[in-house]
Amino acid sequence: MQHTFATASITRASAEALIAAASAAARDIGIRVTIAVTDAGGHLTACARDDGAPFLTANVAIDKAWTAASFGLPTHTWADIVANPQVASLAHQPRLCAVGGGVPIVVDGHVVGGIGISGGNAQQDRDAAEIALKSLGFEVAP
Repeated sequence: MQHTFATASITRASAEALIAAASAAARDIGIRVTIAVTDAGGHLTACARDDGAPFLTANVAIDKAWTAASFGLPTHTWADIVANPQVASLAHQPRLCAVGGGVPIVVDGHVVGGIGISGGNAQQDRDAAEIALKSLGFEVAP
């Protein structure tokens, strides 16, 4: 019986590079945002809030990143998941965020963290996150 297992997690340097790439993408889209990156365990690794981004975006971005890392699913998929009566009670988990803009960070098929963006509409936040991930060579689920 094996008692432990190794797990990969995003580095701080990569998290900061994602922040920079997502910030550029958000600027190109025309939105002011907060960007949060968590490690594979959902712990905050890096976070940045644009000047003028609403203060609520900070908590929402962190929760989007946490949600994306938790099951390795983008946050936009959670609205359909919690619509199922058998798992609807998950919607009451305090940090679960079922709004687009949170995307798992995946390397070689393994979730190494999550990125969450808040400040635009759900599609704009999602687009900025996916642009940042692709620009740094991370896998992005369709």
